[in-house]
Amino acid sequence: MRQKKAISDAVIERLPLYYRDLLLLQDAGIDIISSEKLGERLGITPEQIRKDLTCFGAFGKKGVGYYVSELCQQIVEIIGLQQHWKIGIAGIGHLGWALANYKTFGRLGFRTAGLFDVDHRIIGQNVGGVVVTPIADMKDVIRKEGIQIGIITTPAAVAQQVADQMVEAGIQGIFSFAPLRLTVPDNIFVFREDLSIGLSRISYYLTNKKED
Repeated sequence: MRQKKAISDAVIERLPLYYRDLLLLQDAGIDIISSEKLGERLGITPEQIRKDLTCFGAFGKKGVGYYVSELCQQIVEIIGLQQHWKIGIAGIGHLGWALANYKTFGRLGFRTAGLFDVDHRIIGQNVGGVVVTPIADMKDVIRKEGIQIGIITTPAAVAQQVADQMVEAGIQGIFSFAPLRLTVPDNIFVFREDLSIGLSRISYYLTNKKED
């Protein structure tokens, strides 16, 4: 499967949606699904689904649909989930704790291999099968475990310092929940999820929605 052209971020963001729903179909014992049925489940037009998948090659069989297990595997290869990425989470408060116990990570090809915090009440605890270690030891653990992706759920005041330590230790990508823009080298991919912005957007649309 070779990419024929540059792929837009919108397409890349829809691929995990397809994959997640295909896993549900597998669990339900469904072997084949059409783009129409898949679109109904996801709220995406069948034309968009076909167009997205065409970016990566020919999938499915005309008049039949997509073979669920086969398309699952193909999307795994497109996204790179077969590489079994290792994750390190810095900040084991409520959000970090929930992420450490998020069972779907494993099914998606991600494995939590390091948990880090400064709170001595948390350090040493086993969370989701991984022992929380002092954030002072984070660089050593990242290097020892070969962790490639860092998740930051720390307070904003220390997020940049944590990111710097992750980058120095060899982290290749960072998913940050801290409400600030991180400064990292150009070769480090950063994705930022700001819940306050998301909630504010909902507030705007609810406030300005048209009356029926």
